[in-house]
Amino acid sequence: MTIGEDAILRRAEELDALDAILRFDRRDQLAALLTDDDVATLKHLASDGMGENTLRALASDLGYLEAWCRLATGDPLPWPAPEALQLKFVAHHLWDPVKRANDPAHGMPAGVEAGLRSEGLLRADGPHAPGTVRRRLTSWSTLTRRRGLTGAFGAPSLKSALRLAVKASNRPRQRKSKKAVTVDILAKVLQACEGDRLVDMRDRALLLAAFASGGRRRSEVAALRVEDLADEEPVRADPSDKTSPPLPCLSIRLGRTKTTAADDDAHVLLIGRPVTALKQWLSDAQITVGPIFRRIDQWGNVDRRALTPQSVNLILKSRAKQAGLDPALFSAHGLRSGYLTEAANRGIPLPEAMQQSLHKSVTQAASYYNNAERKNGRAARLIV
Repeated sequence: MTIGEDAILRRAEELDALDAILRFDRRDQLAALLTDDDVATLKHLASDGMGENTLRALASDLGYLEAWCRLATGDPLPWPAPEALQLKFVAHHLWDPVKRANDPAHGMPAGVEAGLRSEGLLRADGPHAPGTVRRRLTSWSTLTRRRGLTGAFGAPSLKSALRLAVKASNRPRQRKSKKAVTVDILAKVLQACEGDRLVDMRDRALLLAAFASGGRRRSEVAALRVEDLADEEPVRADPSDKTSPPLPCLSIRLGRTKTTAADDDAHVLLIGRPVTALKQWLSDAQITVGPIFRRIDQWGNVDRRALTPQSVNLILKSRAKQAGLDPALFSAHGLRSGYLTEAANRGIPLPEAMQQSLHKSVTQAASYYNNAERKNGRAARLIV
């Protein structure tokens, strides 16, 4: 075994400590991309209580940055990175497709692109999504600060280059889910889950709970545990009518999410049908502690391990396909956008919907309301 192979094996073993965060198939790849200092930084962030999703994204971005830097400069990623290297990163990832057609040297060099593709790190054709570039720059800046260093990420030249490059790349913003999973679409998907198999019960409970709890993110759904559930007093189907039938009610404690800290005590409510489906799944699967939504093998055996966030996405796509829908149009984020779109269509005030969805940004949440209001309004109906 060479010295280089020995170092990679050592880093892989150290990354085993992050096995709850890094998928096994990514561990070996990252061990080859990262340096010893990179691994030490990630382990420190994990011990410091950084959220699993944030740490997973940082590790992925760090691996990409190390690979890109080696291919683009022949050297490992320097700390702190000089301003010129940051500008090179922007130029390699955001460029003008029209100019590239006439000038092959414009944008990312062919050798760098080929190297990244061969390692499975680059799949996009054309310039990168501006959001991806901004996220990786933010990760780069975060990791620089965590090493006790100061970078030039706030430099006017970088901000100006990023702004101009985004404009030049002329790439339309892609939605996380092309179509929102509103109640009518959810009903079709749920029909594909009809049945008495455990996998049908799980998928029904998962989809109902994810939507009704405010459109939970796939990472939040995968992370739910029995210990997060608490029975509440039944509520009336119609709060204004004391004679209306009572409905079961559960509260779900979410802990740390993208917009809340672990000690925020963030929780949402489930009422009615989603509660019934969730309790049926837990009862039939004999789950009393630990992860709520788990893997099920081909023989119907329930695993002790939780579903991955990607599995949540694949379940929605698979059930959409079974329902006769185009799975390419839907992703797990469609449950989140669908919840707010449905709330807007039903005239539910935005602040009330945000209490359930836990959106921190009024602007982002309001965008779903604005789209619904425009479709239901008169302004676009002057000539019909």
